[in-house]
Amino acid sequence: MKPDLHIPQSLRLMDQLRDVLRYKHYSLRIEEAYVYWVRFFIRWHGRGETMRHPKNMAADEVRAFLTMLATERNVSVSTHNQALSALEGEAAVLGKLLYGTGMRLMECLRLRIKDVDFDRQAIVVREAKGGKDRVVMLPRVLHQAMQLQLAAARRRWEQDRADGTPGVSVPDALALKYSELGQRWGWFWMFPAAGLSVDPRTGIRRRHHLFEERLQRAIKLACAAAHIHKPVSVHTLRHSFATHLLQSGTDIRTVQELLGHSDVSTTMIYTHVLRIAAGGTASPLDALQSTYAPAHPIQAREPEALYI
Repeated sequence: MKPDLHIPQSLRLMDQLRDVLRYKHYSLRIEEAYVYWVRFFIRWHGRGETMRHPKNMAADEVRAFLTMLATERNVSVSTHNQALSALEGEAAVLGKLLYGTGMRLMECLRLRIKDVDFDRQAIVVREAKGGKDRVVMLPRVLHQAMQLQLAAARRRWEQDRADGTPGVSVPDALALKYSELGQRWGWFWMFPAAGLSVDPRTGIRRRHHLFEERLQRAIKLACAAAHIHKPVSVHTLRHSFATHLLQSGTDIRTVQELLGHSDVSTTMIYTHVLRIAAGGTASPLDALQSTYAPAHPIQAREPEALYI
């Protein structure tokens, strides 16, 4: 793990935002736009009451803010999308990671710090479906975003240690053998929740990973903002990962391993979809239509074959 992580030192939210944007080499114009939208979001939700920190707000607040922009301010689609981009944060990283690796949602949310190898550009998926581990790629384009996520997770881990918060949950067998394992940095969540919650199994109040509803709501919100009317879910990202790999010529056994399918017949479903999408098999209606296509629209008549 590389030790020279960029961790914003300022305690002021806007200064942290500027620090991160400059670290990512965004232009001054983009920095000003992001700062504007985040400040507008905070002030709009704080009207008539005490200002709330964004970490205490979630998808409902974002949805209400974007609805206000569309209905009251009549902002353009590009402005609407710009506002959404400035507010998505962890959800955007999660979505890109799911599409870029083919992981299932819970596999991604349960990632531990020790399972993300930046040097080898690899992620180890522990105890996936079927109880097996597997390795997937860490997309290079997400290297910087994941380093920033790592820095954010580190701040929460340090705060938990300073507050004496119980460690995160670990597998039962290891918890019995190593009682302090859940407090170690390597076992902390890559995507920790903003607040603490009660573990339903033990009754211990501790830090959980992000809840799956967070990304599901963000995807619905993003689809609405982008005017996508086809059904889209978190699992769509995994399907797209497999389909696009096969389209690019990746052999099916490799795709099977990356997806964690125990049987290649499950992966074969994507090849069937590709054949249909590519038009490999023509409909008999198309052939019939071309055979009996009229020379002139006025002389059109139904083909005799339809009466057989």
